[in-house]
Amino acid sequence: MALVPVLLAKLWSVIPRLFAWPPVRGVAHGLERLSLLLLVGGAGLEFVTGILNIQLLYVFPGSFYTLHFYGAWVFIAAFAVHVALKLGRMTRALRSRAPAAELRTGLAATRPEPPDPDHLVAAAPRPPTMTRRGAVGMVGAGSLLLLVVTAGQSIGGRLRASALLAPHGRDPGSGPDGFQINKTAAAVGITRAQLGPSWRLEVRSHGPSLILTRAQLLALPQHAAALPIACVEGWSTADQHWSGPRLTDLAALAGLPHSGSVLVESVQPPGPYSSVVLRGNQIHDHRALLALRVNGADLSIDHGFPARVIVPANPGVNNTKWVHRLTFRT
Repeated sequence: MALVPVLLAKLWSVIPRLFAWPPVRGVAHGLERLSLLLLVGGAGLEFVTGILNIQLLYVFPGSFYTLHFYGAWVFIAAFAVHVALKLGRMTRALRSRAPAAELRTGLAATRPEPPDPDHLVAAAPRPPTMTRRGAVGMVGAGSLLLLVVTAGQSIGGRLRASALLAPHGRDPGSGPDGFQINKTAAAVGITRAQLGPSWRLEVRSHGPSLILTRAQLLALPQHAAALPIACVEGWSTADQHWSGPRLTDLAALAGLPHSGSVLVESVQPPGPYSSVVLRGNQIHDHRALLALRVNGADLSIDHGFPARVIVPANPGVNNTKWVHRLTFRT
């Protein structure tokens, strides 16, 4: 969010060249233009999809994570090519004048850049209406403002109210469950009746399924882990103190003590976030739990009651809530 003004300022500074005509003047120029298309397109894709995802507007096709991941590779590859092509020009331009002196220059003494071989400078520029210092300051102030009205959702406490641009800025309340919630049970269509006395956890592998009530899960050896939640949608929590049976103990109950993966399924209606596959190294981490309690109290319904997985270094979306089935696999 804080880099949006930087991206817009950069695009504004080169926008005449983005629409130069003819668009291609040869093979080398065509390759450079292609890298520029991938650079600008990749940056736009990353920023647009990232901001939409932060705002919980899932309007893009397919999985955000896959789209964002491969978009990042396209952007980084194009960026590396662009820097390689322009490094000499960039170095010469920066050495041609003292940046500190430019930033001290007033509006009356501000002059356009001299003409250059690539015609990056406008042919007939209008008189300046802002100094370079003003332009840099405006971009910096814009970034700072966006940081202030967004970062409170991760910092928490009293600053949470300052997260005006973040849908996660709502106050989750106080007490043991008073920390960040991405999606409430109501938001994903889960009712209290689904999580009431009739709820059971099904643990499966290659043999018959094991059906466990919450009371039976609480009767298993309980372990504790202090773990944060960090979400790709732009928020995080500090360490919370979780407790419940270890995933590796549940794998042993299922008859696969050395399982290579587990499919975790939620009561949540089928969709891209209703299940996740955890790898073997995640299962066998001694801090990986099927959490039943947090900070000394039962999970609230919005934090995943009656059970959720919590795994170290796992994106928040993969710490599935409202778990009702674990299928361990070789």
